[in-house]
Amino acid sequence: MIRKLLAWYDRKVGVETVAAHCDIPCKIYDPIGAQIAALSVIRFMDLIADLDAKDSLTVADQAQLSRLVREKEDHAEKAKHEVRVIWGDYFKQPQFDKYPDASELVHNIMLAGSACKQGIERDKGEKLLALVNEFAEAFWTTKDVGTFRATCPYPPQETVVYPKLD
Repeated sequence: MIRKLLAWYDRKVGVETVAAHCDIPCKIYDPIGAQIAALSVIRFMDLIADLDAKDSLTVADQAQLSRLVREKEDHAEKAKHEVRVIWGDYFKQPQFDKYPDASELVHNIMLAGSACKQGIERDKGEKLLALVNEFAEAFWTTKDVGTFRATCPYPPQETVVYPKLD
């Protein structure tokens, strides 16, 4: 009952609904979400290329293509979002002192993510992943955590930056 009353009041007064990572700050940030999203973009591009190699598409293939394109674009946006949250909420002067090119890197990730949404070329997905991996290295560097690179154990089996945890 109270929830309905508050919802009615919010609508009448014009209170806008908002959402955030947490803004408390919780200090729980990890670039792995952006990395997985970038890997997913590449995977979807590969699956789209598989469909493109067919002489003709069935209705089921066309429906699959539609879903793949939607997911590719959603994951490109997710990669951008995850990076923006870390950059906007976590990066403060001490982090910028350790990685002064962070803002330029984030801008390049935004551009690469948009390019992935606009096309289906695998090299655009690879560029997004490379930039997100660079961001992951910068992020872990600001926490004085070493990193290593390894091939992820699932398609598209690309190289990902991981933190060295003791």
